[in-house]
This record gives sequence, C-alpha cells and structure tokens, in this order.
Amino acid sequence: MSKGMEVIGEKFNKLEIYLPELMMAAKVFDSAMTILKPHISSDSKITQKGTVLIGTVKGDIHQIGKDLVAMLLEIAGFDVHNIGEDVSTSTFIEEAGRVDADIIALSSLLTTTMASQKDLIDILKEIGQREKYLVMIGGAPTSQKWADDIGADIYGENAERAVSLALEFMSKKEKS
Repeated sequence: MSKGMEVIGEKFNKLEIYLPELMMAAKVFDSAMTILKPHISSDSKITQKGTVLIGTVKGDIHQIGKDLVAMLLEIAGFDVHNIGEDVSTSTFIEEAGRVDADIIALSSLLTTTMASQKDLIDILKEIGQREKYLVMIGGAPTSQKWADDIGADIYGENAERAVSLALEFMSKKEKS
C-alpha cells in the first residue's frame, strides 16, 4: 500500500492528479490501515523511522496541508501524533515530551501565526530542550529564509520534500 501512495505522491507532484484525488487516496489508505493494523504482527511492522508530533499553531485552524504531511510521514515509517489545529506552544512542548518526539512539526498558513513557530524554538532554548528535538516548519507563507531566521531544522517547500528531509535528518541523527 505504501508503494501505491508513493505513486500517488509522484503523480501529485507532476500535476497528473490534483488535491481532491490525493485526499481521496489518503482517506482510502487511512481506512485500509485502520483495518489492517490490528492484524500486523510486531515482527512484521516496518522499522520506525522516528516519532513526529505535528500540529497547526495557535490562531490557525487550517489542516489540509498538515494532514497531508502527517499522512506521508506515516507512510514513510514515522510514528505520527497529529494534535490538530490551533495548538498552543505549551501544548506542543508538553505533548512532544509525552510522546517522546524526535521531530516537532509546526504548520502555519497565516502570516499572522508564523511567529508561533519562532516562539516554540525560543521557548525550547529557554528551557534547555532545543537540542532534544528537530523542529520542522511549513505552510504557505513560510520559506527557507524564515526557517533559517528562526533556527528551524527542517523546511520543505511541499509535503513530499518535508518527508524527504525528515528522513534525511533522522538518518543523520541516528549516526551521531
């Protein structure tokens, strides 16, 4: 099934299919995984690539892009905890500790909420936990420059690139 979703992702990036088809495929995949997960033995499970906590920052209720990234991360072998939309910085930090996240992924579709991405990084520094997590940012108004300016580790200009970079960074993290 993961290979099928990889093909769907490639077709989406080549503009051979569009967001409605991608989301439909994602729903089918999610439904199938819900049925199959209880029947997959722990011996046959894919080796986890890491744990990702993902959500949309406080003041922003957009979800499609975040949910797409979450789905693709799960397909790639990450243990994904999607904590929804309009999530406070303190909730991100509390939940990251609770789920023992490797990556905290912050989505922001509004320019007015981008500052929450920076706030999270600043607070992690203040409490001495910045090195504990890789911080991924995304959303339409974000950019590599913004990621560099605020000290984020990962920025992908699209969902597929975000997943690719998450895999790359986790591979580097395992080697260190």
